[in-house]
Amino acid sequence: MACVKVELPRQNRKAGATLFAMNKITQTMQYRQSLISYAAKHGVTKAAIRYNTNRQYIYRWRKRYDGMLQSLADRSHRPHHHPNQHRPEEIKLIDDMRRRNPNTGLVVFWVKLRQRGYTRSISGLYRFLRKRGQMAVKLPNPKYIPKPYEQMQYPGQRGQIDVKFVPEVCIVGQEKGTKWYQYTFIDEYSRFRYLEAFEEHNTYSSAVFLRHVVEKFPFAIECIQTDNSAEFTNRLNSSGTKKQTLFEKTLAELGIRHKLIRPYTPRHNGKVERSHRKDNEEFYASHKFYSFSDFATQLAVRQSYYNNFPMRPLNCLSPKQALAAFPSV
Repeated sequence: MACVKVELPRQNRKAGATLFAMNKITQTMQYRQSLISYAAKHGVTKAAIRYNTNRQYIYRWRKRYDGMLQSLADRSHRPHHHPNQHRPEEIKLIDDMRRRNPNTGLVVFWVKLRQRGYTRSISGLYRFLRKRGQMAVKLPNPKYIPKPYEQMQYPGQRGQIDVKFVPEVCIVGQEKGTKWYQYTFIDEYSRFRYLEAFEEHNTYSSAVFLRHVVEKFPFAIECIQTDNSAEFTNRLNSSGTKKQTLFEKTLAELGIRHKLIRPYTPRHNGKVERSHRKDNEEFYASHKFYSFSDFATQLAVRQSYYNNFPMRPLNCLSPKQALAAFPSV
C-alpha cells in the first residue's frame, strides 16, 4: 500500500500542530485510565509490572481519577507565586525608563535603573525584558551616500597614478626575495593605461615615470591625481617637512596640476585601484618572473592587452579606440 503525504495549507499548519499535541495528551490520559482499570481488576502490583511503571505512579493517578478522562490530564507546573519576581514599583520604573529610552542598550539601561534604586542583576533584567518584549530597538546605521563622481569630458583632463607592489610569489629563480614595483597611469576619460616596471619606488622613480607618461600619452595632461604616499608628496611626512618632492617639482615644471585625495581613502583613486585589482586576478595570479627584464617584458604585454580590450563604460570600445574616436586625435 502506497504511503501518501498530505500537505496542510499554511494557514492550517498551526491548527494541525495544536491538534497533534491534543491527540498526544489524550493518548497519555487513555494510558492512565487503562492502567487504573487494570489495577482495579488485578491489583496495583500486577498493574505496575504489566505497564512497566511503579506503584506510587498508580496510586497518585488513582487518587486523582474521578471517573472523568479530563481528571487524568497533566496540571500546570507553574508556581502560583515566585519570591524573586519583579515588584509592581520595579515594573513601573522599567516601563517608564524604557518608554523614555527605547533605543538604549542593556548595559546602559541597567546602569540608569541602578541610579534610580533598581537592585537586581543585569541577567535578571535581561530575562525580564526579553519575556515582556521590551528589548532595545536597534536603529539602522546611516548609510554612506557618496557624492556623484565627476565625469571627465576629454582625454588628459585628469589622470590617476599609483604604485603596485609585485607579489613576492611571482618572483622566482635567482631573483626570489627581491622587490619590484609596477607604476600605473590611467586616463580617467578613456581608461588608457601606461605601465612601467621599477626596482625602487621613491620620488625619483615617480618623477621618471611621470616624464615617460607625458611622452607616451597622445594628449596634454592637465591634472594628475595621487594618494598621499611619500613617493608623491610630503603632505603626511612624519618629520613635518613641507618641502616639495621631486615628483611635485616635475609636475610644476611640466605645468600639470597635482590633486591629492583624502588621506586613507583609496576609493577616491578608484579607477587605478580597480585596475590593480584586475591585474591581480588576470596577470599576477598566473604569471612568474625570472628576471627584472622578464617582468618588464610581460608587463608591456599586459599593458597592450588592457588597452585593446573592450570595456562597458566606454560603450564596448577599447581604451585605444576611445582615444582614436576623440576628435582631437
